Amino acid sequence: MERETMEYNVVIVGGGPSGLAASIKFAQLNKENGTDYSICLLEKGSEIGAHILSGNVFQTTALDELIPNWKDLNAPLNVPVKKDKLIFLFEKFGLSIPAFVLPPMNNHGNYIISLGNLCRWLAEQAENLGVEIFPGFPASKLIYEDDKVVGVQTGDMGIDANGELKPGNEPGIEIRAKHTILGEGCRGHLGKEIINKYDLSAGKDPQHYGIGFKEVWKLDKDKHEEGLVVHTNGWPTPWDTPSGSYFYHGENGEAYIGYVIPLDYKNPHLSPFDEFQKWKTHPSIKNYLEGAERISYGARALIKGGLQSLPKMEFPGGLLIGDNAGTLNFSKIKGSHTAMKSGSIAGEHVYQTLHNEISTDITFDQKINDSWIYKELYKSRNFGPFFHKFGALVGAMFNAIDQFIFRGNLPITLNHPTPDHECLKKADEMPKIDYPKADGVYSFDKLSSVYLSNTNHEEDQPCHLQLKDPSIPILVNLPLYDEPAQRYCPAGVYEVVEKDNEKKFVINAQNCVHCKTCDIKDPSQNIKWVTPEGPGGPNYPNM
Repeated sequence: MERETMEYNVVIVGGGPSGLAASIKFAQLNKENGTDYSICLLEKGSEIGAHILSGNVFQTTALDELIPNWKDLNAPLNVPVKKDKLIFLFEKFGLSIPAFVLPPMNNHGNYIISLGNLCRWLAEQAENLGVEIFPGFPASKLIYEDDKVVGVQTGDMGIDANGELKPGNEPGIEIRAKHTILGEGCRGHLGKEIINKYDLSAGKDPQHYGIGFKEVWKLDKDKHEEGLVVHTNGWPTPWDTPSGSYFYHGENGEAYIGYVIPLDYKNPHLSPFDEFQKWKTHPSIKNYLEGAERISYGARALIKGGLQSLPKMEFPGGLLIGDNAGTLNFSKIKGSHTAMKSGSIAGEHVYQTLHNEISTDITFDQKINDSWIYKELYKSRNFGPFFHKFGALVGAMFNAIDQFIFRGNLPITLNHPTPDHECLKKADEMPKIDYPKADGVYSFDKLSSVYLSNTNHEEDQPCHLQLKDPSIPILVNLPLYDEPAQRYCPAGVYEVVEKDNEKKFVINAQNCVHCKTCDIKDPSQNIKWVTPEGPGGPNYPNM
């Protein structure tokens, strides 16, 4: 195919908080200095915010620095947090924990928001400053010259499932740039490639992840307490799988609720989706949902390795930012503010490099380490390892001591050297789990949930969930692990079916909500997630 080529000074991949912050900071400096460096931002979703999913209790630190007058510009931060509640759940009851025991969970001064709507607003600010934003254009490949990244190629359109060209096909565009900034979010496929190619994680712990679910519910007016933030730990997951939940009372009578399960869990029979559905039936949660209506659903992996897993963020020709690198502060369960800060630093760093205002011996990583991002990640560095080593209850106790007494400054740093995909035990070594049937009131099945995510893909296209070896699911994963893809996927993408007395592995790629869990948790590391055609995927309106 002959490809059109476009050239910019800077190309940013990803329209999340980190990419948008980078574009805004760069464009602000462009305007302040009277320069005209060109910049564009590519977003694979159908619009900015379409693929954004987050709780989200938002800390404004980075936004205050980037756009100090955000209130005057009608940023969609309308519900300040009024009250925090922490509950440790046992099967039949919940035990309230004083919020001051875990200082990072104090949300005074924060806001309950839709991160998707904040990103839509940030995109408006970026475009007002001259940033060119192209939604619906996934960056499918990196362009290299002399072992340096010189841009990206957008995905080809109009190729059928067999790899043949369809009528009206359009080749992807080469977007070449002096600097490429990757802000794809957790487990970005280009970021993953870059980290491996340049060995950016050398000497670090492997990265660690969780699978996060979110539903939006319209609550009964008598159950809704605008500004209330509830977090739980404990039931229903086993003690060695320290999961947590959130229940945020937002605006317009809506609640943002969700569940996060670490992907270093051991039991291949565990279904994260069904654990989430089960959690909603606990008396402490069910009470709020009586008479309510579920209006939206989504799922997304989140990155939580923290400081010990943070790779080098600068590579030849570009930068990694936000959750593409892993800047989330797990003790706060917050990553939007650190992602935005990393993006702001990146926008400034790239601008100064273009404008010859920075010494070449001052690296982007040094700037990150000199910022408050590093200070936050340092204080929370033991949060995840404590839970991994000691489980839900004892891990929570150690974290309370670390955070309340030592303020995150314990004189030790714990490690978690085992990758998540290697944590699974054999299926015959672990207990099977019988999940209750969905009741259609509080708990639901996967397919009805995916329907609420507005997920859509062009069906006649190459599968974007690629198997390195098609035989492994049936010959290896099924006998050893009862093929856990059937359960860890939150969208019913993977099935094992029997036809003519032969078991087959089926991939329903049209259901994929782009959570990346399969790319992370597959015990054989046999599944590779790549970008589908065009803007395919979920279309979250208010997540």
